Amino acid sequence: MKYTIGVAQRASQSGLRVGVALVSESDELICSAFEGEVCGASWYRTLRRRMEELGTSTAHSVFLTINTLSTDQSFELAELLKDIRIDQIYIGLPAPALTSYLDDDPVTAQGRVHRFPDDLQREILEQNRELYAASEQNIECNPHYSTHRISETISTRLQSRGFALSRSDVNSNRGRAALASLICQRYGIEYKAADLVVNDALSEAFDAKYGTYDYAVDARAANLRWTDDFKSVYGKSSPRSLSAVNILNVGVGAGYEAAALFSDCPQITFVDIAERGLANIDKRIPSSRTVIASAEDLSVLPENNFDLYVSLRTYNSSFFDTSAAASEAHRVLKPGGVIIVSVANGFLYTQRGCVVPGLIIPGTDFVDIYRGMDTANLIGTELDRFGFKNIRMFPTSTEIYLSAVTS
Repeated sequence: MKYTIGVAQRASQSGLRVGVALVSESDELICSAFEGEVCGASWYRTLRRRMEELGTSTAHSVFLTINTLSTDQSFELAELLKDIRIDQIYIGLPAPALTSYLDDDPVTAQGRVHRFPDDLQREILEQNRELYAASEQNIECNPHYSTHRISETISTRLQSRGFALSRSDVNSNRGRAALASLICQRYGIEYKAADLVVNDALSEAFDAKYGTYDYAVDARAANLRWTDDFKSVYGKSSPRSLSAVNILNVGVGAGYEAAALFSDCPQITFVDIAERGLANIDKRIPSSRTVIASAEDLSVLPENNFDLYVSLRTYNSSFFDTSAAASEAHRVLKPGGVIIVSVANGFLYTQRGCVVPGLIIPGTDFVDIYRGMDTANLIGTELDRFGFKNIRMFPTSTEIYLSAVTS
């Protein structure tokens, strides 16, 4: 992967810098190419000609920094896969011009596509900074998301407590345990004390961003049927009425979604790490129970107690431990209980009133159109690992739902 970024660096700075490499099963380089290497030819044409010269039509892996679109809006990788049998595909980023899901995209159509890690994705963005900054996938089109960055708020909160961690430090150590360990190493304090400091900083950061969250900046403002989407997913997962089951809603935020979905549910418990959102819930649904806790540690709640566990747009949150959260979800649900989680899959382009699909690459202002599906697949893997069955995925225009049941 790093090699292809180096190959891309040789491309002209005036255009898109793209690098590609084909690798054999023994992990040896077959050939490589970069955009503009041959005048007037794309990386695909250059690579294809080299394969013909070598007299081979197979490779074990292809590493491509950017999944480019040709002038006729078709994917050059798709053309390559028609000509050459390749077992494993590794993609860095979508093309900056890609603003919607297209049917012939091999990343979404094929099951064997892997992604470059976040640090290398950021390098590719840096190589092509101006082109991506000018694209419609840049979240500067949504002032709320460009100015309210969790990593920046956490860094500020930690600095106010005497722990000078930069935003880069925070982004490189995403997660409560990683941040606490970094503070221990730098400042020589006990892990328990560092963990408490990080927990407080996380709570304040999420409270600042979501405690007074307004749907005016939410992608669901462009999808008036989002409550119907949720109820449809639940209906496919359980025959019981929402009002008849014991519900746990984890990561409730400001409470807007809870009020829209669960106002008529008499048996419901709301959990959040931030106090301000829970205070909103007390006002909106006075009969509910509220608990201050993180999804990763629900030890204040008994096991085998709930019929339905709901966590919307929390499992893709910054600094979230999906594995610990999935384990806790399985513990608190009754046998045969249902879990429904969702991954946000778009940001509201406020000036145009449309949705920019995808999720933000941490530490950047770019929304990766593939990242929502990547995240949903990873969550599904964790649910399976902790014993959930009948895992299903339901993509919608603004988010991706996953449902499963305990055995």
